[in-house]
Amino acid sequence: MGWKGKVEGLVGYARRNFMVPIPRVSSWEELNVHLEAACLKRRERRLRGHRETIAERFERDRVALLPLPAAPYEACEKITTRVTSLSLVRYRSNDYSVPTEYGHRQVLVKGYVHQVVIICGSEVIARHERSYERESAVFDPLHYLRLLEHKSRALEQAAPLAGWPLPDCFLHLRRLLEVRLKKHGRREYIQVLRLLETFALDEVSGAIEDALRMNTISFDAVRHLVLCRIERRPPRLDLQNWPHLPLPRVRTTAAADYMTLLAATPTSPTPSNMEVV
Repeated sequence: MGWKGKVEGLVGYARRNFMVPIPRVSSWEELNVHLEAACLKRRERRLRGHRETIAERFERDRVALLPLPAAPYEACEKITTRVTSLSLVRYRSNDYSVPTEYGHRQVLVKGYVHQVVIICGSEVIARHERSYERESAVFDPLHYLRLLEHKSRALEQAAPLAGWPLPDCFLHLRRLLEVRLKKHGRREYIQVLRLLETFALDEVSGAIEDALRMNTISFDAVRHLVLCRIERRPPRLDLQNWPHLPLPRVRTTAAADYMTLLAATPTSPTPSNMEVV
């Protein structure tokens, strides 16, 4: 039996012994952990006619094997293609989005079992979970926000943003921005969404909740509150940036005010008027 037959035989053995019954996992990483544990368990077995375990026999064979390559092997399919005018890349009958600034550029697509990685030059510009459907489009909404910032009227009909699972506070903020700033509110909302290009979703959503609670509805306020959360410092909001908020009125303190405070302070008993028991 040649090497091809041995490999196919081991694949069949692994399928019958490691995949029956079918493992119930939530991710590819969990499946890989399951298969690795099954392989390590099999290494401890002693096959018929041998006194050593599979692991012990392999250590003797390792001496005659060539060293592993310096770079890890990438188990993926690589193809070169061009980005379309809609910032999409076609791979295996499906379209995957890339940032709009890479339109019409030549890119390298790496198709793994569970993900699709798109590279331009030496930079990874997009990662997507691989789709096994046909003629489907896989979008990352962040790829289109820069373009929508200049075409804010297209926000309602933007297909890449359809079904984007954002916390409820985002929609609440958008409604308040559009009510207070009219047509400019939509653009400010897109600027808030662009914070997700740099910061994590929980950081931005927490800052939006803080802004809603403090009634400071603007992109500048949300950005400031995000930075305060990361740097762990109290917010300092300049009320001049929000003219719709009532300004506090603080009058100048007079010296007589201190006398009023002293008069209201109860006097402590002195030794002369203390009663001796």
